[in-house]
Amino acid sequence: MPRLQEDDAAAFDAFVVARRGSLMRTALLLIGDRGRAEDLVQTALFETYRRWTRLRDQVDPVGYARKALVTTHLNWIRRRSWHEPAVGEIVDLAAADDVGVVAERLRIRAALLALPPRMRAVLVLRFFEDLSERDTAELLGCSPGTVKSQTARGLSRLRDALGDDEPARSAQEAR
Repeated sequence: MPRLQEDDAAAFDAFVVARRGSLMRTALLLIGDRGRAEDLVQTALFETYRRWTRLRDQVDPVGYARKALVTTHLNWIRRRSWHEPAVGEIVDLAAADDVGVVAERLRIRAALLALPPRMRAVLVLRFFEDLSERDTAELLGCSPGTVKSQTARGLSRLRDALGDDEPARSAQEAR
């Protein structure tokens, strides 16, 4: 593998420092296991490094790294080269004083991890990465309609899993 020139290497290092945390959060939400998430981020950063000289001038490197992250995750699922273990609890690294906030965050993560991988990827990209339907569809290689339907189904499943029946109560109260 060719080495980057000094200015490209410095730019790539700065990119990694600036974006690794964000990529790690996304990977952790996609996979649910810190070790596998780190592997996923390293793979995505390696793919970004291999194409850095072209990416730096022509394409958004953040978008490319995110796409490499999601594509690699979905390929791992398709190939079944690893199995997602049942996780009873995910340790939250944030230092929160309110135990209720941490417990709720863990409950939401567990419900998210129970979703099928592609549906989970849609929700993570739409709501945690704040991508538009169009950008999410492009990243996943599907139509915006698929993103819309996966979003609706995923949110419905999350509401069911979390016991959030607010819309149902509101509809009944309106009658």
